[in-house]
Amino acid sequence: MRLRNNTNGVSLHVIAGTHVVLLCLDVDVTARKELLGFTLRRKDVSSGKEIILKGFKEFEKEGKKDDVNIIQAFLWGDYTANPNTNYEYSATPVYGTPENMKNGDAITIKIKTEDPNSGTHGVFFNRGTVGQAYAKKFDNKSPDKIPNNEAYKWLSRGLEEALIAFIGEAKGEDYSLRVAAYEFDHVPVIQALYNASQTGADVKIVYDRSKRGPWESTDNATAKVPGIEKLMIPRSANSSIKHNKYIVLLYKGEPKEVWMGSTNFTKGGIFGQSNVGHIVRDSKVASDYFKYWTRLSQNPEMKEIRPENDKHTPTPTGKANKGITPIFSPREDLSVLEWYSRQIKEATKSIGFTAAFGVNQDFADVMSKEDKSLRYILLEHEGKTFDTFKDVKNNRIALGAILNEHEIEEESLKGWEEEHLTNLNVHVKYLHTKYLFIDPLTDDPTLITGSANFSEASTKNNDENMIIIRGNTEVVDIYLTEFNRLFNHYEFRNQMANHGLDEVYFSDYLSVDDSWTDIHFKEGTQHYMERELYK
Repeated sequence: MRLRNNTNGVSLHVIAGTHVVLLCLDVDVTARKELLGFTLRRKDVSSGKEIILKGFKEFEKEGKKDDVNIIQAFLWGDYTANPNTNYEYSATPVYGTPENMKNGDAITIKIKTEDPNSGTHGVFFNRGTVGQAYAKKFDNKSPDKIPNNEAYKWLSRGLEEALIAFIGEAKGEDYSLRVAAYEFDHVPVIQALYNASQTGADVKIVYDRSKRGPWESTDNATAKVPGIEKLMIPRSANSSIKHNKYIVLLYKGEPKEVWMGSTNFTKGGIFGQSNVGHIVRDSKVASDYFKYWTRLSQNPEMKEIRPENDKHTPTPTGKANKGITPIFSPREDLSVLEWYSRQIKEATKSIGFTAAFGVNQDFADVMSKEDKSLRYILLEHEGKTFDTFKDVKNNRIALGAILNEHEIEEESLKGWEEEHLTNLNVHVKYLHTKYLFIDPLTDDPTLITGSANFSEASTKNNDENMIIIRGNTEVVDIYLTEFNRLFNHYEFRNQMANHGLDEVYFSDYLSVDDSWTDIHFKEGTQHYMERELYK
């Protein structure tokens, strides 16, 4: 949901996802004069509880504890919201000097966060980070050492609960579940599937049994749930990896819903690296996924399944149709990957995407050329093509990272603690999502999300699934707000690792006058482009 309000030359644009709400601010020439910053508040409409959204900077001379209530930014995030909740947000401009501050008129907006348990789309992002909140809440201990699974609940952020609940909908012989799995070793998920079968539901699981597949960990985990082996269908044919991670729910033989996304059915997938589980409550889409599952269950060779996937989910021509368009792999050519690239090239305002294994050459070629859109690129690591696009003026890039003790001391980060990974993931430690959004803040955004890594292998060789969603601002707002949370988290850590290369924006202290706004109004800078984009 998106709402706007303005008063006396100050505007507030609020964008609500499920757990994240963005506050986007702007000022005219008059309101900018002597602007020291903003005070941002959130009130829970139901309980009346109000909090101040705090920063972490103080004024350099005679800094006070309350200085952190001053936000010197035009884009700020509330990362502690709850889904399906009514909030009132307010922004109060603060003028003057640190010694003599004066409040302007507050702007308020009432808004409701998205409810993942109703509507066509239910989107569940895990925490996906172990930053200051984890360090202070759990003292950087392994989640295994925290009593009552409290760390795991915090890291899951509703993802595991939603997955188990989705499986739990299949109760009785009227229901069926069809699973396509790559990594499949999280025992609670395996147990939930077996429990569903014991109610009379018809459960079948296609899993990766290829030479390169993670079948040994699957075997070890399934051995802990006797009887599940009777529900398993090995997929061993010559597609490269069987990279799907979806579940189709059927009622009386009719597909009703599908669980899809980037989340492997593993502890690391659910609680570690950033991932998303996405429920699509649409019988047509669920039917397409069920037909794809049926083809996979016959263990076809690549030459057999490629033309079938192209036939049933053809590459779009021009703009994608409004609504939801599934795309299944392996495919006969790279036309769909090229189509994704064209969407980036044709974006008019902005794009954002995540990549766990670097950026493919098609995307890199497009992003090597400057244009008027602002591109947000969130990566696990640099990858082979990084040098192609890293210095382009309208590319804003963040890489997975944590803060170490040296950086905290070097950058004088008061009250900050060293960060440690949970060690739940070996290969992909930070970002495992695979999504791309095009012009998300327009009335006609496009979102592409699923299991495929936007690569040649994921397009031509692997078993994969994606959906293209066009024209749904609500679901795009969820992805956009979550992306913003992670991007800002990692961009800050990248800056600290490089001694704050952007010293104007990532300064150690609050500015004592309105000069902090200069970078946001300097045409040609990314900060100017971002303010114009979100206002």
